[in-house]
Amino acid sequence: MTTRIDTRFAELKKQGRAAFVTYVMAGDPDLTTSLEIVKALPKAGSDVIELGIPFTDPMADGPSIQAAGLRALKGGMTLKKTLQLVRDFRKDDNVTPLVLMGYYNPIYIYGVDKFLADARTSGVDGLIIVDLPPEEDDELCIPALKAGLNFIRLATPTTDDKRLPAVLTNTSGFVYYVSIAGITGAAAADANAVGEAVARIKRHTKLPICVGFGIRTPEAARAIAEKANGSVVGTALVDALKNSLDAEGRATAKTVNAVAELTAALAQGVRGAKQASE
Repeated sequence: MTTRIDTRFAELKKQGRAAFVTYVMAGDPDLTTSLEIVKALPKAGSDVIELGIPFTDPMADGPSIQAAGLRALKGGMTLKKTLQLVRDFRKDDNVTPLVLMGYYNPIYIYGVDKFLADARTSGVDGLIIVDLPPEEDDELCIPALKAGLNFIRLATPTTDDKRLPAVLTNTSGFVYYVSIAGITGAAAADANAVGEAVARIKRHTKLPICVGFGIRTPEAARAIAEKANGSVVGTALVDALKNSLDAEGRATAKTVNAVAELTAALAQGVRGAKQASE
C-alpha cells in the first residue's frame, strides 16, 4: 500500500531535492490557532508535517517542546482532538503527508485498534512513537503497518551496525536519524558527522533518511539536506510560536505568521541544497 509519504518522497527524488519536514505540537497554543498553523505549513514550503501528540511525560523532548505540550494540554488538547485536527486539515489538503509523533501511553489508553482505525480515517499517514523499541513491534508497529500506516523509526548516533537491522526491520516511510545524542533542541547538528551516519544507514536500507534535532537555521537545514533525504525542524518553529504569544501564553495576531515565515526561510534553505546523494 502506497502512502502519501511514499508518494511525496518519490516526487522529491524526481525533482532531485531533499524534503523539508516540519514539527509542531498539536493544540499549541490552542486548537484553533494550531489548525491555522498546520494549514499554513505546506503553503510555506513544508513537504511533510510531524504533529506532536501532547503528553505529560515527554522524556525525549527538550524544554521548548515540553512547554509546547503543556500549553496544549492546558488548552484541553487530547489525542481525540488531535485526530479531529487532522480531519479538519484534510478538508483542504489531501496530499501533504502527516505523521503523528509522540509516546505510546496516550495511544494505549485510547485503545490500539480504535486508534489505528481513527487515525487512518482521519488522514494520518505515519507514526513515530519514541518509546516503543523494535522488541515491542507487536504492540503497535505491526498492527499499524497492517492498517496501512507507515511506522517510522528513530536511529541515533549510538545505533550501531549490530542494532540497525532490528531498528529497520519493520520501518517504513522514512528513517528518522537523530543527529545528536540527547534531547530535542539541545545542540547543533554536525553536517559532516551526519553525512557519515547517513551513508552507514544507507548500507542497510533503501528508505529515505531524514535528519532531525539540532537544526535551527536555513543554513543548517541546507547543510543537512546536502547529506540526507530530508531536514527535520521542530524546536526552532516551536520557539518562534512561543515568542509570538502574549504574557498569558495566548496566541496573538502574529502567531501563525511567525511560524509560517520561519518555515518559508527554512524551506528556502533546504531547496538551496545541492542534490542529496543517493
